[in-house]
Amino acid sequence: MTGTTLDDYTDRYARRVRGMTASEIRALFAVANRPEVVSLAGGAPYIAALPLDAVGEMLGRLGADHGITTLQYGIGQGTPELRERICEVMSLSGIDAACGASPDDVVVTVGGQQALDLVARLFLDPGDVVLAEGPTYVGALGVLQAAQAQVVHVPMDNDGLIPEALETAIADQARAGRRIKFLYTIPTYQNPTGVTLTEQRRERILDICERAGLLVVEDDPYGQLGFEGDAPAPLRARRRDGVFYLSTFSKTFAPGLRVGWILAPHAVRDKLVIASEAQILCPSSFAQAAVATYLGTMPWREQLKVYREVYRERRDALLAAMADLMPAGTAWTRPEGGLFVWATLPDGLDSKAMMPRAIAARVAYVPGTGFYADGTGNDAMRLNFSFPPPERIREGVRRLSGVMEQDIAMRRVFGAVGPPGSRQGRAGSDTPGPHLA
Repeated sequence: MTGTTLDDYTDRYARRVRGMTASEIRALFAVANRPEVVSLAGGAPYIAALPLDAVGEMLGRLGADHGITTLQYGIGQGTPELRERICEVMSLSGIDAACGASPDDVVVTVGGQQALDLVARLFLDPGDVVLAEGPTYVGALGVLQAAQAQVVHVPMDNDGLIPEALETAIADQARAGRRIKFLYTIPTYQNPTGVTLTEQRRERILDICERAGLLVVEDDPYGQLGFEGDAPAPLRARRRDGVFYLSTFSKTFAPGLRVGWILAPHAVRDKLVIASEAQILCPSSFAQAAVATYLGTMPWREQLKVYREVYRERRDALLAAMADLMPAGTAWTRPEGGLFVWATLPDGLDSKAMMPRAIAARVAYVPGTGFYADGTGNDAMRLNFSFPPPERIREGVRRLSGVMEQDIAMRRVFGAVGPPGSRQGRAGSDTPGPHLA
């Protein structure tokens, strides 16, 4: 007997299935959601901040008064009413009719995840290269790996994606004879680092991609969740050609409704709709009506302010707790919006190896390895501040720092407690900041 497998279908799967791996975050949910565990791992919005009574009443009316349409099939592109509302939302960020934003070029999707999957389906052949920030969104890695693309990470620093590093990556791939299809980027309050691409770099990044003939896929789920003034205008507000703008209502209204969208160049719109219809036939009519009604009848702009205040308080609680409790040698980002802080560990600590000990101490985080296509990043972790209340955040940091102190002590006695982290040019600074490039 040469070996056994629990999966009788192993030899029947398509080749693309070989690249599918479980998300580091999803694998944590079973334990991180236990009430005794302080979870700094997920990215769930604080839904309790919504006026749930009013939202519940609205949803009831949609079924009782408009069920003939809201419970029926819809059209593949999404309802005209919702697409018009989406353009109103985008106009707050500067993506308006003056820069070519039109309901005709909006395609409604099942969350932002389907939006990225549709772009991948349209543009990626097996072996194509996608450039992405290092680290990047774990859900994007899943989509790109399922499309059998090669993800090449471009380094970041305090100011976001480094233009010179992007130019180097493009040149390296050209010399190797590899075909780059697009740059995938989260320029505003990036997941997982919380870093924002500066105003000056946005224009440079767009110029570099234009010269190289690269498409830009801009993912912007957090842009309206800024704590300290307005974020720089999105890339799509600056250029209309070659820029795909993806966003979602999951972070600003209700993730359970699974409603997102793509604003695409006009020539691509029909192909996106065809690809979406092949996947799902049509997005949920009820979910679309819920979002459109919420935007049309409720004070959603005021609700954004509520979210910003809640998340600012929780971010401040996390940063204060880290400043008070984290071991020497730990560094972290200071996000101006979004949901996440990226922490770089003291020399020798391994976030993935440390995870079982953290769970035993009843605290959860996401190891940095989940945000790199090559599995590096074990010298870092992502911490979420959107869901736990401030006092729980501080308790979580207290537990986490205790685990880190124990590993530091073990290292002093026994040597390294896990495989060495990938320390690619960690920059020193006088104050905590991102050590990303």
